[in-house]
Amino acid sequence: MAKLAANLTMLFNEVGFIERFGAAASAGFRGVEFLFPYAFHADQIADKLNLYQLDLVLHNLPAGNWEAGERGIACHPNRVGEFQEGVEEAVRYAKVLGVRQLNCLVGITPPNVKPDDVRKVLVDNLKFAADKLKAAGIRLLIEPVNTFDIPGFYLSHTKQAVDLINDTGSDNLFLQYDIYHMQRMEGELANTIKANLPLIKHVQLADNPGRFEPGTGEINYRYLFRLLDELGYDGWIGCEYKPKTSTVEGLGWRAAHGV
Repeated sequence: MAKLAANLTMLFNEVGFIERFGAAASAGFRGVEFLFPYAFHADQIADKLNLYQLDLVLHNLPAGNWEAGERGIACHPNRVGEFQEGVEEAVRYAKVLGVRQLNCLVGITPPNVKPDDVRKVLVDNLKFAADKLKAAGIRLLIEPVNTFDIPGFYLSHTKQAVDLINDTGSDNLFLQYDIYHMQRMEGELANTIKANLPLIKHVQLADNPGRFEPGTGEINYRYLFRLLDELGYDGWIGCEYKPKTSTVEGLGWRAAHGV
């Protein structure tokens, strides 16, 4: 059966961030994920994880100035030092929080930079991060993101991510497969998951259109949950959707989908 993790960036936002850990546990979640921990002291988050017996299954590397619209800096040639410092900071947090995998949002393609230079710096940065994380016993993931929600995002297709993984030559770089993003960009969800299952170490979900909870849109989540079970996927599935009403009111989808 699917192991569901509540994305605390998007769920339970009726309360403050620190209070969301208790809300997730009360709603029956045993795992949580979120975008970034860096605005808080690591011990503050660790205390909540321990108190509510929650696993923190994922967070992201630092991704630049999020409030200003940046969505990662790994593909920016003039920010390599900042990226490397961010990797070190992420590892420090992950060690305290018990996180076993971190996601790298690669960023929006920088303007006025040659495509070959963008790709080269991204591959080099991913090699650096994968090696640093491997030494700490942590997996590195990359995530294709749809370019309707984030125009210009550099990494937007599954094959592109697989090619990047192959080009790094690293055995510690894997795929975060977000069903919502990939439905918008390419469809073929079941066949793509089957073809790339050995690389997929984390899955995220939301329905389309609207990015609401499963059962509100066009994606057949009953089928996909069965498929993941049949394929033997044993990782977490992050619930990274916008509740259509309130978080708790919308959680009936879990029982309706048998998860």
